[in-house]
Amino acid sequence: MFVSKAAVVGAGTMGGEIAQTIAAAGYPVVLKDVEQRFVDQGLEKAREVTKGQLSRQVKKGRLTEQDVERRADATVSLIEGTVDYDSFGDVDFVIEAVPERIDLKRRVFGELDEVTPGHAILASNTSSLSIAEMGQSTSRPDKVVGFHYFFPASIMRLIEVIQGGGTTSAETMHAAATFAQSIRKQPIRCREVPGFVVNRVLLASISELWKAEAEEGLEPAEIDKAVSEAGAAPMGPFYLTDLLGLDTALHTVEHLNASYGDRFFVSPTLQGLVSEGNLGQKTGKGFYDHSS
Repeated sequence: MFVSKAAVVGAGTMGGEIAQTIAAAGYPVVLKDVEQRFVDQGLEKAREVTKGQLSRQVKKGRLTEQDVERRADATVSLIEGTVDYDSFGDVDFVIEAVPERIDLKRRVFGELDEVTPGHAILASNTSSLSIAEMGQSTSRPDKVVGFHYFFPASIMRLIEVIQGGGTTSAETMHAAATFAQSIRKQPIRCREVPGFVVNRVLLASISELWKAEAEEGLEPAEIDKAVSEAGAAPMGPFYLTDLLGLDTALHTVEHLNASYGDRFFVSPTLQGLVSEGNLGQKTGKGFYDHSS
């Protein structure tokens, strides 16, 4: 299937960057959220990311600051921000990027089924939830697929293309993988199991560090520093969790704990921060203070 226009539902932590990856590849894309302020934040994130990517060329003397502004304008001009579904009538590929709650995702997929053309593929950026269950909210479960980006979406090349259990067709899997390649990403295909591939590996490791913080009284910054200085990862797990969103991380690890047991440790500190509304960078406070 040929994609000529795409859409992203949810302009939050990931949505703005997802839209930017599509626009940067030359595709027009609609970016929708429930309030204009969220849409504006997503558009601003897309501009910020684009300028950040191009600024490297300025340092090398290949572009001027004026070139950067012009190219950023051109990329962002391909993104149409909206708070309704009026522009979804001719989209070919939709990526849902709303919070990790299956009830919310099912509602969004039901809405998308009604407002998009019958040939359109409906994809979810979920990191762990059931693709088949989302597909059951539509009349086209064979065209519902997982399309999981990694943070930050503008930098990380990997995308998990997930086949819903007994639902997603081979044609949809092929089309999704082809679209991922067309936006300069590297797709890996996987079955629908809790956590898919990457999060099962990643969170099993991070869980051990969350457990050390809880049981041994270690400071998150102390653990992060040790991980970074050892070269084990570009940043420590607590700071990474702040960037991803503590609510998203908690939903994911709780789901994996329920599915696989205690090898996925649910951090009491993480639970406490989320219950207090401290969700990381997006709220100004998480394991770290981001207010300054």
